Amino acid sequence: MDIDKMFKLPALPAGATKRKFPDAPTEEALKRFRPEEPEPAPAPAPPANGKGKGRAATVSEEEEEDELRYARADLPDEEDADEDGRFFGGGLNSEQNQILDIFEAAGDEDSGAVTMTLPALRRQLGRFERIVAKNAEQRGKYPDDPSRFIESESDLDSALKQFLPLTQNPPLFYPELVKSGAIALLTSLLSHENTDIAIDVVEVLQELTDEDVGAEVDDLLEEEGEGSGGGIATKTRMAMGELIDELLNNSVMDLLVANLGRLNEEEDTDTQGVFHILGVFENLLSFMPPLADQVAAETSLLPWLLKRIAVKEYDSNKQYASEILAILMQDSRTNVMRMAELDGLETMLKVLFQYRKKDPGDNEEVEFMENVFDTLCSALAQPEMKKAFLEAEGVELMVIMMKEKLLARTRAIKVLNYAMQTEDGSDACERFVEVQGLKTFFAAFMGKGGEGKRKKLGATSSFEDEEHLLGILVSLFTNLASDTPARIRLIAKFIEADYEKVDRLLEMREVAETKLRAVNREIAAERRVMEANREEVSDEDETEWYLRRVDAGLSSLQNADYVLAWVCMEDDGAMMHARTLLDRKNQTFADVIEVLEELKDNIGDQEEGGEGEAEPNVQKMILEQLVAFLAGLLG
Repeated sequence: MDIDKMFKLPALPAGATKRKFPDAPTEEALKRFRPEEPEPAPAPAPPANGKGKGRAATVSEEEEEDELRYARADLPDEEDADEDGRFFGGGLNSEQNQILDIFEAAGDEDSGAVTMTLPALRRQLGRFERIVAKNAEQRGKYPDDPSRFIESESDLDSALKQFLPLTQNPPLFYPELVKSGAIALLTSLLSHENTDIAIDVVEVLQELTDEDVGAEVDDLLEEEGEGSGGGIATKTRMAMGELIDELLNNSVMDLLVANLGRLNEEEDTDTQGVFHILGVFENLLSFMPPLADQVAAETSLLPWLLKRIAVKEYDSNKQYASEILAILMQDSRTNVMRMAELDGLETMLKVLFQYRKKDPGDNEEVEFMENVFDTLCSALAQPEMKKAFLEAEGVELMVIMMKEKLLARTRAIKVLNYAMQTEDGSDACERFVEVQGLKTFFAAFMGKGGEGKRKKLGATSSFEDEEHLLGILVSLFTNLASDTPARIRLIAKFIEADYEKVDRLLEMREVAETKLRAVNREIAAERRVMEANREEVSDEDETEWYLRRVDAGLSSLQNADYVLAWVCMEDDGAMMHARTLLDRKNQTFADVIEVLEELKDNIGDQEEGGEGEAEPNVQKMILEQLVAFLAGLLG
């Protein structure tokens, strides 16, 4: 089994809850909630670039005045209303009755708008195709006269909005959408001369590919008692897959990235457009994680993201760009190496440099900072990036952040944990000691200076922080050569101040052991149930249980005992002190041996060498020596 999995760290955040820009009410929506008024004089012709949308008047002023006159005729005169009319006439005057009528009419319109059937969808698709064709024809005939095509553009905008109700029943509507060829028509509109139309398409695509589509159907089935909706969920996923495949076949990713280049974020509408484009990419990557390599290889999204997070001013799009970047880098060596070619590691260190002296301004900016740190951790999983991190003085920057004791402190510890892991992290371990990192590290190890930050927004859990601190110690004891000045300084830290670091190490061990004990009881109960039902416990079950234990505290317990064994081997005084503390808890080194034996048994006998050849696993050899030493202490 891979050593990285044995010293398992918390998984990188997959991203926070999806953000939504608040939708501003449209002019049409507002009109439904106020009395009809005569149309104002026509506005001047729109600019020749085609930006903006409007709709020409279709009802004459005389007709509107007639309608208002007839509407007033149906209402009782205020002068004839009985002052006690609140008992006999409903208690409302004519104006209040008119307002109620308007709201009732608006409700009827809404209820009719969301009703969709397959025949209605086919008719809608036919109208949509005609509207697109008409708009293209008018733009071709009168390219320099927007007044000639503005009405068809407004019709196109309205037609696009009518695709939104399709998310209520994807298994029914999505296949028809693909079959009709409407996807090709939609994606072609991403290149529309009017960027407002392109943004409309992006909003539709974001809604159609959202992970929550079909939720209304599931809720309805649950209310009607027709099962949990699991079958519908499967059909929804299949329909979604068919839709996304068709989008990819029509080059949707290239078209989306092209719009990132032509939108001007100084305009509010374009800013929201960029936000929705990033939302579409998040939906695609969430549904098809392997798509990350294709996105980075076949589009220019990765350079755009790196450039966007480097912008000095902070906004929501900067945060969203950092989240998409973190998703692209997660578990993808190919994408990490592409980022390295673009000097992405240098860019991230420059972005993080600002947080050495100040905390993020709000929760959203905290998430931005987290995403950049997570992206850096993903990059440091690759040996080449550990070397680049060292050359870019990343170790020095992280040590500075540890000293400042701001929110970035715990994230810097996490980055150092990743940078110093495995044999490839040996140089980082030596550099860490050279730049006086031990003093700052052990201040954090002893819990000094961090309690005040715990109450701040974005503070990490103490258990998570301790897990990364223990991970750094594991790397230091593994990678620093014996009898070197760096290793001697490390051992001296555990001896000074009457072995207070050993006390703290055993405290961490106890916390991890306590957390693990509860999960062990749960797994034992599950095992008894399976045995009572005469179910076979498979290797998959054993693996799943082991990984649950790793997440629940076994990883921290293994790291603590690994460090404890090394300290005891290096110094007799520390060994006697540790034995005394274990005796007080009715424990011995046999308990430590048991933990290390389990760790050793879950490490493979061999690991791949530089040319893919199998070599003895160094970590397993070290564990065997540590176990043998502790066994000798039992007498």
